[in-house]
Amino acid sequence: MVKQNKKNKKKRKNNVRLKRTSRLRAKLRRGEARRVTRQRRSVSKRAPRKGKKHENTKTRKHKNTKKQEKKSRETKETRGVRKEKTPKKKEKDSAVTDALLGVARKSPRLRKAEELAREEKVNRLLEKGKERRFITQDEILREFPTIEDDVAFLDSFYDRLNKEGIAVAESGTFLAAPDEDAAGEKILSGEGGHSFDSIQMYLKEIGRSPLLTGAEEKALAKRIQAGDEDAKNLLAKANLRLVVSIAKRYVNRSQDLTLLDLIQEGNLGLFRAIEKFDWTKGYKFSTYATWWIRQAITRALADQSRTIRIPVHMVETIAKYKQALRRLSQDLGRDPLPEEIAAEMGLDVEKIYTIQTIDQETTSLENPVGDDSEKSTLGDFIPDENIPSPSQEASRRILQEQIQDILSELSPKEQRILEMRHGLKDGVMHTLEEVGQEFGVTRERIRQIEAKAHERIRQHDKAKRLENY
Repeated sequence: MVKQNKKNKKKRKNNVRLKRTSRLRAKLRRGEARRVTRQRRSVSKRAPRKGKKHENTKTRKHKNTKKQEKKSRETKETRGVRKEKTPKKKEKDSAVTDALLGVARKSPRLRKAEELAREEKVNRLLEKGKERRFITQDEILREFPTIEDDVAFLDSFYDRLNKEGIAVAESGTFLAAPDEDAAGEKILSGEGGHSFDSIQMYLKEIGRSPLLTGAEEKALAKRIQAGDEDAKNLLAKANLRLVVSIAKRYVNRSQDLTLLDLIQEGNLGLFRAIEKFDWTKGYKFSTYATWWIRQAITRALADQSRTIRIPVHMVETIAKYKQALRRLSQDLGRDPLPEEIAAEMGLDVEKIYTIQTIDQETTSLENPVGDDSEKSTLGDFIPDENIPSPSQEASRRILQEQIQDILSELSPKEQRILEMRHGLKDGVMHTLEEVGQEFGVTRERIRQIEAKAHERIRQHDKAKRLENY
């Protein structure tokens, strides 16, 4: 037994020694690893860069002196010269101005994709023009439906057409829908119940101005370039009929803008075209002025045609939606579903619902309803949610009568306190302090009287009727 105990003690001692040695070894391993990593870090810091030889202190000093000399030379040369803003500063300034104006800056990738798509369309038109030696305005509009919004690009595009010797042929449709064109013709002819006296008078007035030949246009353009105001007026008068022919395509686009309003906006665009026209590029003035007239009219429709202004990009989306709606109605022979329109336009159905909501016209509450003798308006049939209905008003009066019946069994002082505290007379609920000042007692006394009155009401036989309210 004693021998066995000795053996066990030896085993325990050996186990303790083994544990200690293993711990020491582990510590040594960790310390060695740390030392190696420290050495590696120090070596990597001292190591020279790839592709460059290790420089000694002398060469470094020599280079530093050279740099200082170059810097001092540059400062001497640029002394007295005003420094311009760095590109980074310019970019920052433009970003600030864009933020102030609310302009969303496009990413470079998106901008590049748009430029590539535009260039592809231009090349397609140029190829078509080279084959026939001309392209039509309709073809330009099919590729660029909103080209009048970017007249600077239009000018550069016309320059390219001029260099290639491609003419732009005028077209009478301007991609207008047949029903819109017919509506404009009806107004001009006096059909459809419109008051057309002023329109007819205007048409007679502008019909007296003769049309100009190409040579006469160039001669007037030269005079305008020299600062002749009379030449401006002559060129404008000769092209007023062009404004009417374009404006009538936009009739019925807005309830607020009449044909005369559209003509007036188009005339503003015509005068803008006269200022911008460059006769040296070789194309006719009417071809160039068409885009400025369209731009003026479309912007007026976007800005003034609705009570609540719709952004220009949404106006374009609504126009595309109407075109898709008209096209699908003709193909299907029925009104298309929102899902079908979404598939045609490549948009989500939720977006189509949003477009339909925005496209709704504003309706006045003063619009007459029914016969003139009744003199009823739309507002008479729209309920006011702030005013209670007849049933609510009747139940409120019954409740007042029942409350008054219960309060009549209280003392006059208790009645007055409850009326003031709950606003039963004037609708104003008074505080305990205010009621106490009214009766000349403390707020605590008012609270006690109120609690006592409440308890009496709860125990009243008629109090159960109030539970229904």
